[in-house]
Amino acid sequence: GRIEQIKNTVDKMAVILPFEVDTYAQEGFTVNYVGHPLLDLVRQNYSKQESRKKFGLAENKITIGILPGSRPSEVEKLMPELLRAAEILKKEMPAIQFVLPLADTLEEASLTEIISRFNVEVKVISGHTYDVISCADLALVASGTATLETALLGVPMIIVYKISLLSYVIGRLIVDVKNIGLVNIIAGKTIVPELIQKDASGERIALEALSILKNGERKQEIIKELEAIRGRLGEPGAARRAAQIACDMI
Repeated sequence: GRIEQIKNTVDKMAVILPFEVDTYAQEGFTVNYVGHPLLDLVRQNYSKQESRKKFGLAENKITIGILPGSRPSEVEKLMPELLRAAEILKKEMPAIQFVLPLADTLEEASLTEIISRFNVEVKVISGHTYDVISCADLALVASGTATLETALLGVPMIIVYKISLLSYVIGRLIVDVKNIGLVNIIAGKTIVPELIQKDASGERIALEALSILKNGERKQEIIKELEAIRGRLGEPGAARRAAQIACDMI
C-alpha cells in the first residue's frame, strides 16, 4: 500500500500537520514535526475596518466572505449553493455584504457570470487574499487549505464540500474519518460546521450562518477555538526546519 511505498522511499519524514506524527510513527517511521508553512505566509496588513475601507466595503455592515475553492470543477458545484445562501441571508439581514477573494487559478469573468444569475451583489477582489478574508465576520469556505488560512486569520467559518457522488462514496470507503475539514481534524473535534454533499445546500448553509451570526457567544467560542489551532501548528520557520533536517542527513 501507500505506507509501504513511502517506507521504501524515505529515511526520515518532515510533516506539517500535528496528527501526521502519530500516524507515521505508529508505522515505524522516523518523524519530525516541522510546523505548518502557512504560519510564514498568512498575515493581514490592515485591521478589519481598514481592509473594508480599502476594498470599498461598508465599514459597519456584517460581512460574509465567500471562498468557493480554487479549482473550476469545485467552484461549479459549490458557487450556486453559496449564492443561494447569500440570497437568503440578504433577505433575513438586509444590512449584510458579501466579498469574494479571487483565487489565482480562476477567471474573474467566469465567477461574475455565475454571480449574475443570482439576485445578490458580491464584490470580487483580486489579490490581497488574506486582507479580504480578514474583512469577514463569517466565511463560507470550500474544504481545503483555505479553511486553515481562514482559521489563522481568526475568522469563524462554515466548511462546505460537494463532489460527485461516486467520488464521495469511494473516498468514504478508503478513508473513514469523522471530519473532513482540516480545522476540525487538527482540533480533534468539530469546532466549525461542516456541510457535506446534500447538506451543502443554500438553505442549510444560510441556516448555519444565521445561527452563528445571531449568537455572539457561539461566534466568540469559535474564534477562541481557532486561536488554539494556531498554537497547534507550531512556530513559523517550517521550511527552514525541514531544510535543516535534510542538511543534517548529508
